[in-house]
Amino acid sequence: MNVTSIDWAIIAAFFVISLLIGLYTSKKAGSSAKEFFLSGRNMPWWLLGVSMVATTFSADTPNLVTDIVRKNGVAGNWAWWAFLLTGMLTVFVYAKLWRRSEVTTDLEFYELRYSGKGAAFLRAFRAIYLGVFFNVVIMATVSLAAIKIGGIMLGLEPYETLLIASVVTVIYSSLGGLKGVLLTDFFQFFIAMIGAFGAAYYILDLPQIGSLDNLLTHENVVGKLDFLPDFSDPNAYIPLFLMPIAIQWWATWYPGAEPGGGGYIAQRMLSAKDEKNAIGATLFFNIAHYAIRPWPWILIALASLIVFPNVSDISAAFPNIPADKLGDDLAYSAMLTFLPTGLIGIVLASLIAAVMSTLSTHLNWGSSYIVNDFYLRFLKPEASDKELVAVGRISTVALMAMSAVLALALSSALDAFNILLQIGAGTGLIFILRWFWWRINAYTEISAMAISFVVAIFFEVINPKVNWIMIPENQAYLKLVYSVTITTIGWLIVTFITAPEKDEVLLSFYRKVTPAAFGWKKVLDRYPEEKQTIGQLPKEIGLMMIGSAMVYAALFSTGFFIYGNMLGGFIAAAIALGGGVIIIRSWKNLS
Repeated sequence: MNVTSIDWAIIAAFFVISLLIGLYTSKKAGSSAKEFFLSGRNMPWWLLGVSMVATTFSADTPNLVTDIVRKNGVAGNWAWWAFLLTGMLTVFVYAKLWRRSEVTTDLEFYELRYSGKGAAFLRAFRAIYLGVFFNVVIMATVSLAAIKIGGIMLGLEPYETLLIASVVTVIYSSLGGLKGVLLTDFFQFFIAMIGAFGAAYYILDLPQIGSLDNLLTHENVVGKLDFLPDFSDPNAYIPLFLMPIAIQWWATWYPGAEPGGGGYIAQRMLSAKDEKNAIGATLFFNIAHYAIRPWPWILIALASLIVFPNVSDISAAFPNIPADKLGDDLAYSAMLTFLPTGLIGIVLASLIAAVMSTLSTHLNWGSSYIVNDFYLRFLKPEASDKELVAVGRISTVALMAMSAVLALALSSALDAFNILLQIGAGTGLIFILRWFWWRINAYTEISAMAISFVVAIFFEVINPKVNWIMIPENQAYLKLVYSVTITTIGWLIVTFITAPEKDEVLLSFYRKVTPAAFGWKKVLDRYPEEKQTIGQLPKEIGLMMIGSAMVYAALFSTGFFIYGNMLGGFIAAAIALGGGVIIIRSWKNLS
């Protein structure tokens, strides 16, 4: 594609601003580990919320959406739209609980909620398991998207793309800590959104497309437009809608959509200045992530079905792309090659921003686990703040290097997405219940983690070779059902055959976090002097449902208007507005 000096100037300016932000925040970030990883717990909701949105707008996200739309139509997006439910549960139930816990990372929670060797093992193991293994896999999928974008749009070799994408990210992430990441995310978010909307607007006017009306009536597109799958076909509605909305959102663990909050979402809630800022940040994130961002990606994905109907058409147009990197997800980058001078620079900068915002968050989040939950807790408890910041910066570089190596071996973001869902299947319910049910203990979580991993390896690696359990190709969703069922039964058995946590540990947690007392009653009844706080849990769950309906209505209202269905658009908009009014009126009582 023709990238001119104007485009390169836009990209260079983007890099310079990102580096300057890192340099600007480096001095304060290096003053203490708390500053480096939590920005002093004084961040406002709007900065945290935008950062959450920027982080989840990684370069592989539009690729993933394009892959889904080309294979399964717009309705296929329920694979990730369903996670709105757990997002809203975090907003109205868990955000304030996380902020009250005052832990530095969500892994520190283990030694607040549990005790003994089990809690220590959980914290140490998950620091490496999540902070290194899972984190590197996620960053590798983001880097894979960067490789595909660089190959198609700039003709770069994979190692060249990785070198360019990682160097600047590592510099400002390691210098500026979380505050540098937050401020850079804020800047990168607006670049990313301008690029996405600008690209969609221009592509709809391409001669091959003609107009929005032509797109929506084209024979390659008409069958892909429905918001919901065909409910007369179980092979369509079960995997595309029923499984995500009935099981996946609460039963699986996935970074950025953890049941009960966790990971870098928890990190931002923990860095909020108070409970209401934690709630506001997560609410803004869920509205922007699910209701505002998807449609530019969906429109470009639909347009690609006209220009590049098959993967072979992409291969013919871009013969330099290695065979193992070819797939439907490449169609997004392929469509961007039609953009004009100036807009190419903005879009390339927006895609670079998407890569860097996600990588920088994962680098800071992963290094926080390595430093706080492994190095400081188990290797060198007497380490100074200066030493901890140094270890954080070194681990940032190491994590980036490992993810770059893995990215060269991956071929599809959708494949990685499905594998990660499978590994976390069956663990989600624990993350929801552990705040509200006293009986859950450290061995509950250890067993769930072990069982889900073994079951995932069986279904993804062993069973395809031995065929002990026959799963038809059109019923691959059964793997999730089996995994959730086996893992849940397993951890429930372990929970009831192992001893509960000591009363003093449970009471200490209850007093600090003050969850609703329903699931703690058996413990609290043994101590009449303890105040049994009923809380607002039923109301909070009601607001979760209202918030979910509000965001879905806003998402589909936009879709109806794009499709030319004015009545449907206005009805959905009225539902979204009504939900917003209810939430605003309930706001003062949320914390």
